[in-house]
Amino acid sequence: MKQSLLVVIVILLFGYSFTVVSAGFDKVYKFHNITFHVTCSNNSSLNILEIRPYGLEIDNSVIKKEIDGTVTGAEIADIDGDGSPEIYVFTHSAGSGTYGDVIAYSANSKKSLSSIYLPPLEDDKKNASGYMGHDEFSIVESSLIRRFPVYSKGDTNNRPTGGTRQLRYKLVAGETSWIFKMVNSAEY
Repeated sequence: MKQSLLVVIVILLFGYSFTVVSAGFDKVYKFHNITFHVTCSNNSSLNILEIRPYGLEIDNSVIKKEIDGTVTGAEIADIDGDGSPEIYVFTHSAGSGTYGDVIAYSANSKKSLSSIYLPPLEDDKKNASGYMGHDEFSIVESSLIRRFPVYSKGDTNNRPTGGTRQLRYKLVAGETSWIFKMVNSAEY
């Protein structure tokens, strides 16, 4: 604290002007008595995402996962309505396409975490048509929403002309973990 104050005073005295930019992601999310502390340095094209759960009855182990790109946001919700939260972390890959992804975990009966699988968009030929990244994700009511610009043949990466596609996913139980199942798509 004293060092920070000294730096501020020296800067003010000598008239330096600059903007401090923090590229890192560091936020806390709480739902009932479950808390998630989500951090990522966001300082290179490969980063370590860290999720620290608190309040789970059995296992509060820290999750560390290498990601391709940076964390752009996160949300906590209970979209399956089971009374236990899920944490959703949204990422963008490095590069001009900034391909999006969701890294998500469900608090199983408030006891421990298990991962939630988002099938690759490439596996859905119809909805992958015209896709070149620039995804936006959000939780709306009881769904995961994914929006992205649609590129027509001949479009450059910075000039899509095919409108916007929105995919809506529901959270369903799979054989061994949770899965996002696409329930509809719309074009705008």
